[in-house]
Amino acid sequence: MAFSRSFLVRSAALALTGLIAGCSALNMDDGPVRATPHFRGDTFEIRHPSKSTIEGIDVSYFQEAVDWHAVARDDIRFAYIKATEGGDRLDERFNENFAGAARAGVLRGAYHFWYHCRPGIEQAAWFIQNVPRDDSALPPVLDIEWTPTSPTCTKRPPAAEIHRDMQAFLDALEAHYGKRPMIYTSVDFYQDRLVGAFERYPLWVRSTAVKPREAYGDRHWHFWQYTSTGRVAGVKGDADRNVFYGSDADFQTFLAESVVRPAMVAER
Repeated sequence: MAFSRSFLVRSAALALTGLIAGCSALNMDDGPVRATPHFRGDTFEIRHPSKSTIEGIDVSYFQEAVDWHAVARDDIRFAYIKATEGGDRLDERFNENFAGAARAGVLRGAYHFWYHCRPGIEQAAWFIQNVPRDDSALPPVLDIEWTPTSPTCTKRPPAAEIHRDMQAFLDALEAHYGKRPMIYTSVDFYQDRLVGAFERYPLWVRSTAVKPREAYGDRHWHFWQYTSTGRVAGVKGDADRNVFYGSDADFQTFLAESVVRPAMVAER
């Protein structure tokens, strides 16, 4: 994971808690804070924040209490919220954040942080146990990265093993939620294990030092996490900022195409 300006402090915090922050964690591609990407036609250019982009954040317990109404007023359209990790960890603020974002009118979804020392089907069962079926939610996300700072699992399985476990996880979530899951990953993990794989799934990429094309080549991405040190009203300290690739119409198409079977009634 990347050595940003706050690497030593945050690494120590992770080691003390024994928890991985998931999408909020540091990666090998950290770099200077960028201005917000601006969508123009079929390309992105780096400019100051603009209402022409569909902006979002991702959060976990690491951000502490979030004022979701303030987030909504700051033109944040969507949020991905950490739900689970491995097969036995539930983010302590998941239920609070999932409900709070909905009340504030922020379109939200849940993500699972992958644990390389647990079978994918067990991880899927844990996510399903803790994340409600809700037709208003974004597609669920599998956050898969290398975990060199994990206190319990630094395993780096071969591609065939990872792909088999990932597929079991993705199939289980798609069957349960009726939506095709999305994959979030970092540059190093993508280059090591995902090039040419899982191309029917939407991709959410992390690249804070360079534009996605420089890190992921021609692979089409749907969401881009472009900084881990952004600022958002209602979030204390650093915020992971993300942008959707496309216009409002493209975003609506993405949401519609993620549904693979009829809508389900929310369970809670």
